[in-house]
Amino acid sequence: MLKRAATALRTAMDTALRPLDLTVPQYSCLEVLSQRPGLSNAELARAVFVTRQSMNLVLRGLQDRGLVTRPPTAPQGRALPSTLTPAGRAQLHVASIAVRVVEKRMLEPFSAAHQDRLLNDLAACTAALATEE
Repeated sequence: MLKRAATALRTAMDTALRPLDLTVPQYSCLEVLSQRPGLSNAELARAVFVTRQSMNLVLRGLQDRGLVTRPPTAPQGRALPSTLTPAGRAQLHVASIAVRVVEKRMLEPFSAAHQDRLLNDLAACTAALATEE
């Protein structure tokens, strides 16, 4: 059921983001960069759960649209740190509103107490899988 819920969420997010000309990985990249500016391609790929090659395409598309900037050369090593542009922050704001509408629709059947319970249960699942035996 968790996989079915995740698939339904992804589909609803795709639908909500399509009018903004964003994909879920692009939105996720913008969201991560808003919280952690300066990440490299590899770090973003891990955070967004895509391959480095896919993230390179995501970043290139966002950069071509003026939503993300990367220096032409690496300040140190080979990694090019990515940051949001003002246009990227504005696009993220609009996209976040669209995603919150999807989240609200998903949680609508639950009371506040049940929403808290769901959040705690999912956190417990995450913690259980994060521990090493």
